[in-house]
Amino acid sequence: MQLQEILYSQGFGTRRVCAGLIQHGHVQLRQRGTDDAWTCTDAGLEIDPEGLTFHVQGKAWQWHERAYVMMNKPAAVECSQKPSTYPSVYTLLPDPLRQRPGPGKILGVQTIGRLDQDTTGLLLLSDDGSFIHRVSSPRKQIQKTYRVHAKYDLSQQQRDQLLKGVVLNDDPKPVIATDCMLQDGSVFDLTVTEGKYHQIKRMVAAVGNRVEQLHRIRIGGLHLPDDLQPGDWRWLGQDDVRRIFEG
Repeated sequence: MQLQEILYSQGFGTRRVCAGLIQHGHVQLRQRGTDDAWTCTDAGLEIDPEGLTFHVQGKAWQWHERAYVMMNKPAAVECSQKPSTYPSVYTLLPDPLRQRPGPGKILGVQTIGRLDQDTTGLLLLSDDGSFIHRVSSPRKQIQKTYRVHAKYDLSQQQRDQLLKGVVLNDDPKPVIATDCMLQDGSVFDLTVTEGKYHQIKRMVAAVGNRVEQLHRIRIGGLHLPDDLQPGDWRWLGQDDVRRIFEG
């Protein structure tokens, strides 16, 4: 693949912009297996992109055919390209992730599902449409676990109701929690396989309690890393992607 095409595929701008970055000496390539880098000014240089690390204007970047990313979403950001009140979660990502070319007019990674602005925790993003569909499809029954801080202590009766199923206003079919693990009084981990609007908050309200804080800690078998700080992101490895479908 030509170096110009590599930069373009990773979201560093139009082909003309990418060619300009290279020709003006702003791109360095790292020799595989070493820390040595050299400046390349040939936009048409043919390179195997697999495992390639390069620097653009001093910032390191690794080539990924498809982008699979996790973020520890902070509060007070919206999972929307066109937020209404709070900043967009996409502003927390570097420009290349937001500008990767995609099918049609779609650019960059997209959130897989949404978290409310006041809900924090594990959020997945990708530019792989098939992957997004697999993770978000109700048919896959992928479990999602939330750490709930409720206003009142969770009673045994409330826990039993959540596991048995509660009816929400817009659907006569009961919504069931697959697990409800008490952590400490009013703090518990609630696991569901669906993703209805405000589902966790409405389920907890339906049993006579109220959510004060909500934090997603797991999707499938993938847990939010303890060292991933709010607002930070990282690439998903192959093992991470596999865990999503194993939980």
